[in-house]
Amino acid sequence: MAIKTLSSLFKARVNLHATENIPQGAKIFVINHFTRIETLLVPYYLHALLKKPIWSLASYELFFGALGRFLESVGTISTKDPDRDRLIVKSLLTHEADWIIFPEGRMVKSKKIIEKGRYIVSYAGGKHPPHTGAAHLALRTEFYRRRLLGLGEDRATELERLRPMFNLAEDAQICTLGTSIVPVNITYYPLRAKINALHRMAKRIKEDLPENFAEELMTEGAMLLDGVDIDIRFGKPIEIAPYLQVRSILKDIRRPEPFGFDDPLTCLADMRKAALKIMQRYMGAIYALTTVNHDHIFASLLKNSVRQRVKLEDFCRRAFLAIHRGAAPSPFHLHTSLKEEQSHLLLDDRFNRLSDFLAVAQETGVVHRQAADLHTNRRKLRTIFDFHRARIDHPIAVMANEVEPLIRLQRNISRLCWTPSFVLRRRIFHYFKEKAELEFEQDYKQYYLEGESKSRSNGRPILIRGRSRRLGVVLCHGYMAAPPEVKTLAEFLGRRGYWVYAPRLKGHATAPEDLATRSFKDWIRSVEEAYLLMHNACRHVVVGGFSTGAALALELAARVNDLAGVFAISAPLRLQYAAARLTPLVDKWNRLMTRMRWEEAKKEFVTNNPENPNINYMRNPISGVRELERLMDQLEPRLQRIQIPAMVVQSEEDPVVHPKGSERIFQLLGSVDKQYVAFNFKRHGIILGEGSERVHRAIGDFIHQLPIVGGRSQPMAAMETKTEG
Repeated sequence: MAIKTLSSLFKARVNLHATENIPQGAKIFVINHFTRIETLLVPYYLHALLKKPIWSLASYELFFGALGRFLESVGTISTKDPDRDRLIVKSLLTHEADWIIFPEGRMVKSKKIIEKGRYIVSYAGGKHPPHTGAAHLALRTEFYRRRLLGLGEDRATELERLRPMFNLAEDAQICTLGTSIVPVNITYYPLRAKINALHRMAKRIKEDLPENFAEELMTEGAMLLDGVDIDIRFGKPIEIAPYLQVRSILKDIRRPEPFGFDDPLTCLADMRKAALKIMQRYMGAIYALTTVNHDHIFASLLKNSVRQRVKLEDFCRRAFLAIHRGAAPSPFHLHTSLKEEQSHLLLDDRFNRLSDFLAVAQETGVVHRQAADLHTNRRKLRTIFDFHRARIDHPIAVMANEVEPLIRLQRNISRLCWTPSFVLRRRIFHYFKEKAELEFEQDYKQYYLEGESKSRSNGRPILIRGRSRRLGVVLCHGYMAAPPEVKTLAEFLGRRGYWVYAPRLKGHATAPEDLATRSFKDWIRSVEEAYLLMHNACRHVVVGGFSTGAALALELAARVNDLAGVFAISAPLRLQYAAARLTPLVDKWNRLMTRMRWEEAKKEFVTNNPENPNINYMRNPISGVRELERLMDQLEPRLQRIQIPAMVVQSEEDPVVHPKGSERIFQLLGSVDKQYVAFNFKRHGIILGEGSERVHRAIGDFIHQLPIVGGRSQPMAAMETKTEG
């Protein structure tokens, strides 16, 4: 009850993985040991999961005063208890309890467990190999189980003889299910040690806290109070019975004469060999179960860095590629944050994965940041450090050490550290190019509607390779449209020598039902990935678009600082077509139909009469219009963040996008260098059809005048509106 109360007060998030690997019979859970809290939390969560007693071994140093009495009350026994082994074997034979054993024998605060290819546990007093105790106890349990179940007529006699040896009750039954060892890994993320409420409270009680106790309060207190993910992952069980299939062991199992628990047996040497094999197996399994997170990747990249000075952008590229290579079918287990798209590492670090890590690395002297470079102090990652200060003074080394046993991961990271920048860029370019093509094929196959979906060629992204890699343009199509909507403009810019990429926005060029499932964040992600593709192909990038694509281009420009320019053609800030006005009414109608449980009467789509029926959808999902409005609501307050050269283009008699919306966009832009160009067209789609070449020229001239292309060196003041017929 006390542990349950404590766990509800703390912010730690405990996640149990692969619980289906836990077998039915008697078992010993062997777990890596990094914190004191494991001694309490793991038995609690296992008991809640298995609904049976979970007992554990803990260091004799903890058994003093109230803490010792509490540990004994929850089924924890001291490593120096004289009856330890008999109690464990007896409880496993009857399966009255399962056990937790930490084979490292003590907390491994440095996470350093591999030396010269062997498992070695480092601690304040020296080094030692992992203990084989769990393997010995499992072997002895299975030895006695096989003996008792296999003696036939002598079984009852032997059981009576063993009752006092194991303190077995009269009605005690020997479990017929075999003994197993279950490897378990516990991984913490993020790992940050700092002064916290628990540490301050302890300092008030006792001013001169022992160094190791103060360190544990700083590390584990921060975990519990600030919030940390605790991933507990169960491995495949190791069955013990096959290790007894040795002549000398089988002979002693079947031996008719009685022997005591500690009597020397002829099979002792073979039992030790078997225990060593089992130990090597479960230690390998424990570390293979590590839940890899962002900190592991970043720390390993620093540790394996070929040069002391690393470009931050290349560091991010290597991290991105390491994660995506690990996310493919592999033996690695990934933290949930690594299973998501990692574009943010290359774009804006909006989840602060990298910035939080670098803050710790800078604070502890591992890196020094200078402009766009990281200067690494690799000695901080490789030198021997004080055991009790490892988690405070050397957290980056601890992170790197934790994944050192993952050989395949280390090889991948080492190769990436040797990979030159131009190869990294090429790999990322091809990654996003292939991803976009694959996603379209999958979506097209899933949502294809006979007689309504256009041909496959309508949805494939357009890539035009320019004459120079100096500048690339990302060109985004509008709502309910597809890349061919901007193809003519893309080809015009391509003839001027620029690289051009026109992505497909998610939900488009398949069927309206696909668009109905998407949010504006899906469209933002499509544009982000298009930008990253072009950013890794060209030195400078301009982003622009038509209609909704223009709004998405502006949204990106408000977050990404290294764009060369942005242009927005018929960008919506206010819609004036019928579907937009109908949306609130249809929403109310649909909610009413839901309450009446009349689903077939709900109105999910309205008819669309597009200017380009060969490209656009003929049905408009109401949910899509709602997402458009959400995009515009998010965009408006961010426009002032845009500081790069910008151009807004609008048709004065646009039936879809209100011209006053475009004027408002122009006014809100934070750019000093900005232009507003208006055309006297009576249609929305001004980049196709009669007169569209004038729009193309205006866009081309804007790009040509950008300083990075070789145009004006001084920014222009905001231009007044000009109208072209």
